Amino acid sequence: MQVLVGVFRHSGYISIRTSMNSGRIAFTSIGSFSILRSSHSRSVCRVPVRPSGRFLFGSSFLQRGPQATVLSSASRQQTRAANLVTMAIDTQTMTSLRNDLIEMIKRTKAMPILVRLAWHDSGDYDARLGTGGANGSIRFDKELQHGGNAGLPGALNLLKPIKEKYPNVGWADIIQYASVLSIEVAGGPKIPFRFGRVDAQSENEVPPEGRLPAGGPPFHKAEGENPNEPAPDADNPSAHLRRVFYRMGFNDQEIVALSGGHTIGRAFKFRSGFGAGEEGTKYTRTVTGVTKGGSSWTPDWLQFNNMYFKVLADPNADPELLKLVTDKALVEDAEFNKYVKVYASDESKFFADYSNAHKKLSELGSKWDPPGGIPA
Repeated sequence: MQVLVGVFRHSGYISIRTSMNSGRIAFTSIGSFSILRSSHSRSVCRVPVRPSGRFLFGSSFLQRGPQATVLSSASRQQTRAANLVTMAIDTQTMTSLRNDLIEMIKRTKAMPILVRLAWHDSGDYDARLGTGGANGSIRFDKELQHGGNAGLPGALNLLKPIKEKYPNVGWADIIQYASVLSIEVAGGPKIPFRFGRVDAQSENEVPPEGRLPAGGPPFHKAEGENPNEPAPDADNPSAHLRRVFYRMGFNDQEIVALSGGHTIGRAFKFRSGFGAGEEGTKYTRTVTGVTKGGSSWTPDWLQFNNMYFKVLADPNADPELLKLVTDKALVEDAEFNKYVKVYASDESKFFADYSNAHKKLSELGSKWDPPGGIPA
């Protein structure tokens, strides 16, 4: 029997210790209830504990290592239990995961496709139906086979060794964290992040195909029970963008800010039907360390900056740079265009708005364990 001994008072637990010699987990001392509330944890398995004084303690353990911290507690008198959850993602784990992801991102120059993977995992959220979102369901073959996800199995394969090294971190967290760090590595803003997204457990949680935006007409409905059906305004790119992003809870400003993510990356004709093929352009055919080809929206497409908006706002921009119909709509639509002008002239404003919108995107539809998540 592994025994947890604790003392509970009205102000909280003033001391907690264990008599656990399995080598799997141990507790540090806890000094106050505020510390209990601010510690971070996740739960995996149950461990039997004996009653101490007037209280019976139940506990869930996950972390391997010399220390773990109690997250939260709820007291009940006599034979009732106080649920203690212990920490799965401590500071050391967060730092190690961050370092490993950054090393992989820099080595592979995979920033654009990792951002796309995370966007496509979360960007199928339907706020009205309460389905989809940042839950890691894109790892299932059923979702990877959606037409809009062509090329993303390669991105998932880059993350599999990381997931194997950190089995206690969920797929949804790893996918979204890799995207956040990719923006940072590319020179963009540092986006606030928290761990604790609950992973989708099966293909039953994969949403219907058709919720992601299209690059050109004819546009689909992108919402409701049958999102792949033709839209009534199938030739209107502005309406399509609003239908897709309003469905997730975004506004016009956030639509434009998130579109700025195209400042990195390329489109490949054999994946999306847009852009160049393997022959590439003068900006993509001579690159080293990554797959050659495709068409980029910007000349320096591995650098995160506001160049996307400068290109959009320039009617004399190099024709070898990509402008999809949905990109052009940001200039042609008056409400969208006022944000394009701001971001083209003020990179710091773009970074601030993009950071807020990306954080929101990375948490769409997420369920959290523990509630509220774990700040990175």
